Amino acid sequence: QVQLVQTGGGLVQAGSSLNLSCSASGRTFRTMLVGWFRRPPGKEREFVAALRWGDGGTSYADSVKGRFTVSRESAKNTVNLQMTSLKPEDTALYHCAAGVGPPAWVKGYTNWGQGTQVTVAS
Repeated sequence: QVQLVQTGGGLVQAGSSLNLSCSASGRTFRTMLVGWFRRPPGKEREFVAALRWGDGGTSYADSVKGRFTVSRESAKNTVNLQMTSLKPEDTALYHCAAGVGPPAWVKGYTNWGQGTQVTVAS
């Protein structure tokens, strides 16, 4: 069983950048898919981005393409979500998750991080 621990997040101004990290303990990500999801206030959870640990392949929601980058640090068994040009509509509770996918399918993930709040002020 892999445990996920998230770091990062906080309150920033629109246009700023933030980095979220998701580290695995208990076992490595190995060939898993690591995804990022968010739940904006009063809305449903939505897919943000995902990285396939085995080959580094990535996928993104249209709303974040060109602004967010998901990457891995193999030595640290960590997946990062670098968020730039943040907008107020990016405000949400962000979770990382690990599973077999497909990338945007919530039920394809079996392990979830504790969540971290990102608030973007206008």
